[in-house]
Amino acid sequence: MNNPQRTAILEVMDTVSSSYLQGKIRAVKLSFIAMLAGGHILLEDIPGLGKTTLALTIAQVLGLTFGRVQCTSDLLPSDITGLSIFNRDENRFTFVRGPIFNNILLVDEVNRATPKTQSAMLEAMEERRVTVEGTTYRLPDPFLVIATQNPTEQAGTYPLPESQIDRFLIRTGLGYPPAEVECAIIRKGGIREEIMNISPLLSSDVILSTRKAIQDDVQLSEKVTGYIMQIIAATRTNPLVAAGISTRGGISIAQAARVHAFLEGRDFVAPEDVMAIAVPVGAHRLVLKPENEHLDKEEILRAVINDVPVPLA
Repeated sequence: MNNPQRTAILEVMDTVSSSYLQGKIRAVKLSFIAMLAGGHILLEDIPGLGKTTLALTIAQVLGLTFGRVQCTSDLLPSDITGLSIFNRDENRFTFVRGPIFNNILLVDEVNRATPKTQSAMLEAMEERRVTVEGTTYRLPDPFLVIATQNPTEQAGTYPLPESQIDRFLIRTGLGYPPAEVECAIIRKGGIREEIMNISPLLSSDVILSTRKAIQDDVQLSEKVTGYIMQIIAATRTNPLVAAGISTRGGISIAQAARVHAFLEGRDFVAPEDVMAIAVPVGAHRLVLKPENEHLDKEEILRAVINDVPVPLA
């Protein structure tokens, strides 16, 4: 599949991962997959591993607007969506848009916001619009939420319920970079100022047209659809799992697999695309039985996938 848009996107991903986010190629690739599939991404990792740098860099290289919300227990829904303020000069209320009206929104430590605020934000993510006082405002397109949460610090947090964590297309961590890369990063220091001066390498029009091309041109055969169905069905009967991957989860795996196939240069989805994307798209959707909640969901899903026969091409 020789597509100039694919070549341009691969070059941008290579630039980001080699110049600004060394050792984070997997997180960079998954972030682009989320954007091209029209989804959102949840980054779970300890602070200081580059979550903010990742969001800022993607916004800069794509020439998109960027907003950030630092979640706290007193954050209100209107602090994210916006609110109407009375304008004395015009003698009427004027809607002031919140940070959610940016193309890329970094929601830092989303599990520190109250359930009410989380629900308002996640509803806007899903509907891609905000309704305030009876008026509906559409969010920009492309629109990507990069939310973060620290899995090791639970004091004062409100864990996202399964029904809301399902709104994220992908969940992944960043992990520590290789030792030699980390040495170079420590030697060089922070690159926040350097990132703010990056010139856009792609436009939002390229992202939108590429997204449409993927949906129109990358084919998903009945055989591969059946393979996805076998995987999600196997999660529902696994003895460790209380609730397996939902139908929405299956749709998400298919969407992400189309993008993965496109980036690999194919106009059809192969079982390899499903295997590559199923864990970051599907693991966080598993609801484990209470006695198994200490187990690793990613390991369980990998075991499920290994037991499902791979269809022949």
